[in-house]
Amino acid sequence: MRQLLARWLDGDVGYSFRTSPVAMLAAAIAIVCLFCAVFAGWVAPHNPFDLTTLELGDARRPPAWLAEGSRKYLLGTDDQGRDILSALMYGARISLVVGVVSVLLSMVIGVSLGLLAGFRGGWVDAFLMRLCDVMLSFPAILVALLIAGVGRALFPNAPNTVAFGVLILAITLAGWVQYARTVRGSTLVERSKEYVQAARVTGVAPLRIMLRHVLPNVLGPVLVLATIHIATAIITEATLSFLGVGVPPTSPSLGTLIQVGNNYLFSGEWWITVFPAVMLILIALSVNLLGDWLRDALNPRLR
Repeated sequence: MRQLLARWLDGDVGYSFRTSPVAMLAAAIAIVCLFCAVFAGWVAPHNPFDLTTLELGDARRPPAWLAEGSRKYLLGTDDQGRDILSALMYGARISLVVGVVSVLLSMVIGVSLGLLAGFRGGWVDAFLMRLCDVMLSFPAILVALLIAGVGRALFPNAPNTVAFGVLILAITLAGWVQYARTVRGSTLVERSKEYVQAARVTGVAPLRIMLRHVLPNVLGPVLVLATIHIATAIITEATLSFLGVGVPPTSPSLGTLIQVGNNYLFSGEWWITVFPAVMLILIALSVNLLGDWLRDALNPRLR
């Protein structure tokens, strides 16, 4: 493991990372947020979703450094007496899980369809690209809002797992188009190269050519797009939760916490919405900066 890490740091991508202060800072922020989200059960000082531990007498308590603040709640509490710091860690976990899973599903669907369209061509390519055009004619947030709203209407009393599934499906169907168009363009370039022609002449099956030869050569742009898309998916999830069609209120994400705090913003309890918003901005900004660095690091023209 140590040798693999040393080899990566000595490579072109590792050197680009070591010489980029912005990428290193973004990676540090992303790692801290990811660590706090994954190990929230051990790191968080309280369990904000355990109703037996909530005290309504501590509701809307300000941060510890303000008057009437308490060291027990470093960043204050919300309207139900939940610790804001702990809620940020648990909420970030939900936002990251929804964002990462939806991006992985979008990548699988988009890469598969884009690879098929670019390699087969003909009516398959025309049909899939027209489908992409139809999907692009609707705003992504509108598609996700429609699917999530219909899912919540059809299953109003569904368990949390179903609600999470509907939310992930909504973000997935709104994001696969970018992967399909990107992979399709790269596949059109790769399928006319000599190594693909040689594989066809030797009798290699088309499916094997696509998976064994073409796919590894078109994954570079996909990885960059996926990195940036994670931030977009997290923001989309937060938007849907803010509008009330996201994750269930019993398991609030960062968007739900912002929505709750928005009701008290003008009454002086600014910390209820400001700290979740800052957490969301830090996660999205760090992931976007890492995506920008990865795009430049994998571009041979910039080396």
